[in-house]
Amino acid sequence: MISPDRILYEDDHLLAVNKRSGELVVKGKGKVEKLPLFDFLKKDYPGLRVMHRLDFETSGVVVFAKDRAGAGARAGMQKKLYRALVVGRVAQRSGVIDKKLAARGQGNVEASTKYKVLKCWKDLSYIEAEIETGRHHQIRKHFANIGHPLVLDSVYGDEKFNRKFGREFKMSKFFLHAFSVELKHPITGKNLRIEAPMPMAFESVLAKL
Repeated sequence: MISPDRILYEDDHLLAVNKRSGELVVKGKGKVEKLPLFDFLKKDYPGLRVMHRLDFETSGVVVFAKDRAGAGARAGMQKKLYRALVVGRVAQRSGVIDKKLAARGQGNVEASTKYKVLKCWKDLSYIEAEIETGRHHQIRKHFANIGHPLVLDSVYGDEKFNRKFGREFKMSKFFLHAFSVELKHPITGKNLRIEAPMPMAFESVLAKL
């Protein structure tokens, strides 16, 4: 049974859970060391269906349908907001990154990320991003493309900066958090906004900055 404090929303048709960084939502092709979140939850929710996914390293809100009726929530998802820490001071306080990204087996496809800067320091920015498309590693790739990769991102990031930051803060994982999801309830039609609290490690770094 999942810890009750990780359940962000639940009714007869929907279940929203706070995913931890380092958890899989569903099993991929490779070998897994621990049960993915979906498989773990299915033991207690046999009719569970996946509505969307988050990358392995990303934390935050994940919404599941508990039955076929709840599966209509996929079409009703309106807004997903993420928060991240990126390298450098982002010059524009808000903007849109429109840049095609490679998609598996599809060549390059359209991708759009809206963002706003929540706070800046000398060589860091705390940003909120809304993805209008859901491409693989979209936020990580888009911010790397404009010269502001996620802090501690070992794939798209700034290796020299990451080493310095990792030593100073004793951290090794990048910070990308699915802060909120807005959706229309598939049964009641009610607009829902579901939020996940910021991870303690993320909050700790922000407090030290």
